[in-house]
Amino acid sequence: MSQLELEKQVHETSLETGIDPGEKLDVLLPVLGSSGDLNPMLELGIALWQRGHQVTVITNGLFEQQVRKAGLGFVELGTVEEAKAIFADPRLLHPRKSYECVAERVIIPYIEPLYEIIRERQRPNTVIAASGWCFGARIAQEKLKVHLATIHLQPFMLRTLADGGLVGRIRMDASVPRLFKRTFYWLVDKFLFDRSLAPPVNSFRASLGLSPIKRIMKDYVHSPEAVIGLFPEWFAPFQPDWPSNTHLPGFLLYDEGEAQRLTDDADEFLASGPPPVVFTPGSSAATLNDFFRESVDACRIGGFRAMLVTNFPEQLPADLPVGVRAFPYLPFGRILPRCSALVYAGGIATMAQAIKVGIPQLVVPHVNDQPDNALRIERLGLGLRIDPKHYKAARVARELNQLLSSEQIRARCSVYAQRMDPTAALNRTCDLIANLTSNCAFSEPSRAPSGEQVIASACG
Repeated sequence: MSQLELEKQVHETSLETGIDPGEKLDVLLPVLGSSGDLNPMLELGIALWQRGHQVTVITNGLFEQQVRKAGLGFVELGTVEEAKAIFADPRLLHPRKSYECVAERVIIPYIEPLYEIIRERQRPNTVIAASGWCFGARIAQEKLKVHLATIHLQPFMLRTLADGGLVGRIRMDASVPRLFKRTFYWLVDKFLFDRSLAPPVNSFRASLGLSPIKRIMKDYVHSPEAVIGLFPEWFAPFQPDWPSNTHLPGFLLYDEGEAQRLTDDADEFLASGPPPVVFTPGSSAATLNDFFRESVDACRIGGFRAMLVTNFPEQLPADLPVGVRAFPYLPFGRILPRCSALVYAGGIATMAQAIKVGIPQLVVPHVNDQPDNALRIERLGLGLRIDPKHYKAARVARELNQLLSSEQIRARCSVYAQRMDPTAALNRTCDLIANLTSNCAFSEPSRAPSGEQVIASACG
């Protein structure tokens, strides 16, 4: 199709839908998960609002104050009590039980409620940007013909038979035969993802007159209109079998507290000695007592100053050595430039903040995308990784000494810090969302990439 024909089809589609591609939009941003999932969407929402669009974040009540403080609209999807129950569930960070917990407590309960929120709020100029886990939004795209971009914060969500990273502890790089990868994905779809997700998804689809689907995590997690990976291509190279409408604008680095003054005790601690090491298991981690115990002992062995950052102080040892202090949530955009290294679980948002400021990383990945993220950090030469089973004080102290003394790692951190361009990434992502109304067609689910999908990619 020529560019002239493409532009003509976009114009005709706009007339059919009643949407002017240049008009202000009603943007809905559904978010399932923790602060790490919310923060990039908040940055996106603020930027879209500054462009004159109306923006509403749909997420758990735990984050209402944070959303409203950012100046955005808020609709509750799940209660504070439900969020606390998820964080307290010991399965959440268990390598074999995490998915079961996430499916049961995070994904399935909100399929129908999210769809109903979208149905009630839909206007002719409504567009949605949501993660692949937000199946209520994906169903709304089909049934209500509302425009949707799928947002993937991590490459883990984009399968490939070419050169991938890790799925759990299983390597999926170019050295692994494609037949093995294809068989592996077929098995996990049949006996894990479709077994748990297909019944509730298809039951709700049937109530709306939609046909059943399968291989949900293979195709259905990607919108046929636009797939946006919020990471740069140097972090995860584009793969030939990714959806043709995939875009990789780069990391978004919103930090809710970045513009705020640090608390006096945090500022005083940072100023009172050499740059400390930051230890944090993530904003939703409430059951990792062992992580903090071994971290504190590593500080004793290595003589490190350290900041222990957690929203759940009951995980901390009772007695902390001199030079080791505990803090609740801290804005990483403010503190990491004044720190020497980061020890954490491998959440993608925290990872991006560390790359931005150019400090080495020691990644202790537990579940989901964390092992894959950790591998990519090691591949880039920005840090090291330790399996949680081997996270013991003596090894942690040894690995930290290696990180802090390595000129090569320091140089690599500096190189990739200079490659970060969050402003360009944000502008490109906003453009992709704003251009959703120009997409030419809605494709049916469970089909191979088609001409319609290619057209939609070109329009977006």
